[in-house]
Amino acid sequence: MARPRRIVLVRHGESTGNVDDTVYEREPDHSLALTDQGWRQAEETGKRLREVFGRERLSVYVSPYRRTHETFRAFHLDPDLVRVREEPRLREQDWGNWQDRDDVRLQKAYRDAYGHFFYRFAQGESGADVYDRVGGFLESLYRSFEAPDHPPNVLLVTHGLAMRLFCMRWFHWTVAEFESLSNPGNAEMRMLVLGDDGRYALDRPFDSWRDPEPYGITG
Repeated sequence: MARPRRIVLVRHGESTGNVDDTVYEREPDHSLALTDQGWRQAEETGKRLREVFGRERLSVYVSPYRRTHETFRAFHLDPDLVRVREEPRLREQDWGNWQDRDDVRLQKAYRDAYGHFFYRFAQGESGADVYDRVGGFLESLYRSFEAPDHPPNVLLVTHGLAMRLFCMRWFHWTVAEFESLSNPGNAEMRMLVLGDDGRYALDRPFDSWRDPEPYGITG
């Protein structure tokens, strides 16, 4: 099995929805574009990625949202070294279709009280739902490692929640551990690096906003 040396996860750059939550009342979530600041953030991340990958090949999976596609384009990676696939299972958490700002703000308050993993938006998904589809993608990704010519690098261009849930699934974090972590910032990256012992380690942790509060011994 040709396991990659690095699996890199990147959140999209700043989008119009990150600076104005009323835009969700006028535009579909999937069509929101990067702001000028978002393009600059993604370009800076692209510089770091080009340093990390060098002339090595990489397999790229991109969420089908406009802001993730634009983020990937801003990386300016060499197309001769990149194999790109759109991956719907890496999309943002569904919060409903046309979103009423006041209703979403109320539901976010409910989510904060109920728990980010289990709370399901009225017309959308819970964190647990996203966990299931990200887990399905991870299984497909792992099977792809069986190809003898698999690239030594994997890059996922996705969303903050999906990044945390991917790592939760990969490292077998508990729900309590997940609930204690914050999303990465726009265009932030995390790397899973393969060590000499055959195990992957995260290059740096996600920020934590509280200590985990487990129900049982698994925490």
